[in-house]
Amino acid sequence: MDDLADAFGLTRALVALETPTGSEAPATDLLDGTLTRAGYRTVRQRVSAGRDNLLAFREPPALVFSTHVDCVPPYIPLSEDDDAIRGRGSCDAKGLAAAMVAAAERLAARGERRIGLLFLVGEENGSDGARVAAHLEPRGRFLVNGEPTENRLSIGQKGSLRIDLTATGRAAHSAYPDLGESAIAALLDTIERIRRMPLPHDPLLGSSTLNVGLIRGGVAPNVLAPEASAQLLLRTVEATDGLKTTIRSLAGPGVAVSFPVELPWHKGGAAPPGWDTTVVSFASDLPFLTSWGECYQLGPGTIRVAHTADEHIDKADLLRGVALYVRLATDLLAREAPR
Repeated sequence: MDDLADAFGLTRALVALETPTGSEAPATDLLDGTLTRAGYRTVRQRVSAGRDNLLAFREPPALVFSTHVDCVPPYIPLSEDDDAIRGRGSCDAKGLAAAMVAAAERLAARGERRIGLLFLVGEENGSDGARVAAHLEPRGRFLVNGEPTENRLSIGQKGSLRIDLTATGRAAHSAYPDLGESAIAALLDTIERIRRMPLPHDPLLGSSTLNVGLIRGGVAPNVLAPEASAQLLLRTVEATDGLKTTIRSLAGPGVAVSFPVELPWHKGGAAPPGWDTTVVSFASDLPFLTSWGECYQLGPGTIRVAHTADEHIDKADLLRGVALYVRLATDLLAREAPR
């Protein structure tokens, strides 16, 4: 599929490939071959065995479009109707990759060849590709990361902090609770105190939110639980040292606290005049790409169908996304002195 201006065709070709995190090579290889035949120079950066980031450009880039080629499981085969292209990765984020390539072609046709295309692995599981890409060159002054923002320009992104709670009790017959200690009771008391703590607010990013996502524990209704655990996720809008200290202080006796996963929040550059802007709460590669310059996030599709059985991208939104990528690149590069 070598008609790079055809966003539909490249979307179909990418969605037809099964590329869960860790097995992205088919998408990387397809893009590498397609872009090389179109006259791009491509640079592959090894992330781990069989997994490469891909950077493509015709001239040293002043602006780079980036997105990821991995998807969450399970694979959903490509399908299509008059209005939408469906399948795993259609909106998160293979359709966006195709839109970026089409936008770069439109810009090149107008004489603007200082556009780079960066395709990353591993976004869906810790952004290992983006972390490694911080050392990749050449870079530009601007980076536009592709995520399904409903074609609104995102100028900020909340971070996230996972909170793991592990409670240890002492088993006993429930008829004689004084002979034991319930790990579940200690865990629930700790969770309730955490739920009641004040959460930060940022003028741009908005308020932090807390979700109690997973609770495990107990052996039977007539036994005091010897063990229990929970995982909570906090969407963050500021530095977390103070929050971590507070959470540790709220843990009851026998409850251990850890923070195994933390993703940073991000505040982007100033939006060009006339753009409809937003702030997103979901995680992406963007906070790990700040070495690439002034960063923005934009893309067709909605996060509400990403990762679901109904993942799709509307064709009209995809075409509008191409036009918006062209417009954003034009607006941003107007700040850059011509070469």
